[in-house]
Amino acid sequence: MATPNACQHPHIPRRAAVQAGAISLLGLGTNHAAGLRAMQRDEADQTSGARPRPRAVIYIFLSGGLAQHDSFDPKPDAPADIRGEFSPIATQTPGVQICEHLPLLAACSNKWAMVRSLTHPYNEHSIGHHVMLTGRTKTPQGFNPNKPTAVDYPSLASIATKVIPPRNNLPPAAVLPEKLIHVTGRTIPGQFGGELGDRYDPWFIEASRYRDTDYVHGAFPQYGFQRVRGSETPKGYRYEAPRIELTGGMLRNQFQSRVSLLNSIEQQRAALDSSAEQLQYDRHRQAAVSMLMEGRVHKALDVHAADAKTQDRYGRNSFGWSLLMARQLVEAGVSLVQVNLGNDESWDTHEAAFRNLKNYLLPPTDQAVSALLHDLEQRGMLDDVMIVMAGEFGRTPRIFTVPGAKTNLPGRDHWGAVQTVFFAGGGVNGGTVIGSSDTTGGYPDSEPQTPENMAATIYQALALPKDLVWKDTLGRPHQVYHGEPIAGLT
Repeated sequence: MATPNACQHPHIPRRAAVQAGAISLLGLGTNHAAGLRAMQRDEADQTSGARPRPRAVIYIFLSGGLAQHDSFDPKPDAPADIRGEFSPIATQTPGVQICEHLPLLAACSNKWAMVRSLTHPYNEHSIGHHVMLTGRTKTPQGFNPNKPTAVDYPSLASIATKVIPPRNNLPPAAVLPEKLIHVTGRTIPGQFGGELGDRYDPWFIEASRYRDTDYVHGAFPQYGFQRVRGSETPKGYRYEAPRIELTGGMLRNQFQSRVSLLNSIEQQRAALDSSAEQLQYDRHRQAAVSMLMEGRVHKALDVHAADAKTQDRYGRNSFGWSLLMARQLVEAGVSLVQVNLGNDESWDTHEAAFRNLKNYLLPPTDQAVSALLHDLEQRGMLDDVMIVMAGEFGRTPRIFTVPGAKTNLPGRDHWGAVQTVFFAGGGVNGGTVIGSSDTTGGYPDSEPQTPENMAATIYQALALPKDLVWKDTLGRPHQVYHGEPIAGLT
């Protein structure tokens, strides 16, 4: 399948680069400084314990909320206004059915499991994101749904950034292909360091490049859509991760000379400014030098350099490229990669739900996630890399039509009471179904699980000890685990 010109790997990759010369003589763009903070470790708090071999997690986040009925928990015997328009299909697992628009995952159900009973009490996007990105159900005192604040709980990726030592000059945790920012410009809370402080924000890899001004969503460019109008991709869209590299023509010895000169200048400046902030910048600069000299970083970020067969298998779109980049990052040494599969609230299917799920959302998800499973298995990595897929909540049991809807096509509303969470790899027992929802898919019927259980399962997959703590700026200890790992999953 040919790739549209707008999304091919650029002939001059430095157009999106963090290049020497952007800041002083070293040259890191300030818009990427936050990502480099993720590489800084507070050695006094390194209590993650010995691990026999590296473990990793890829957390696929479906912003907007995947409808459980129309994906992994169909209700074929329910009334039409509950079961929806899709039919179930059999999987490799006897007696287990999923949506007809997930045929590739149905064919490899022996490699994955699902929890059909995860529950929390919120039906609003911002707090739902916070809950499912932090693994904490309780609302922090002073929580602001309109913006991230210092009272937010740390995201799963920020916890990993704090407690897991970096490997191979790479941050412990990364988020791609974009931050979750509402079309109105509101940054969604729950993605950042929160109580940990912004120095433990994860490494945000801004790879999906566009300006969303009209609620355009999906797996660009093949499966882009506007909720009302249907097929649409933002003009000028391209998928291109920012590169961390030397300026064109700068040889390594020249670069090292500039670093030496910079050291000399900063030694003089240090006599005038020895503040903690300057010290932190110094540490960022040292990490930047390591990343600039490490070719592994470039390779992990460059999905367009993968062979054609691999790109075709994943899908030449933002879903496929993002999961391919996630695989390359964990292979290179990143411990936790959060993949936002779809920009701001792509899965918020209030209107035209069945059209948009069928044509734009489920097909690229089915292709990319199944490709990731097979790729990890072929590379001998599946036992060491856990895949988790969830949204901020599920969707209402009953289908409805939004009053005044332009399409007059039905959908489902927000529903925190139950959702299905997908798990694979990392020791997960393939073909397993944990818990169940009731006959309408509205509430847990057996083995209810919480976001804390999901988070504990992720931490366990990363080989973090259950008594692990992190310390805030006042030295107060905070537990990492707030629940037990999901029993029977591994």
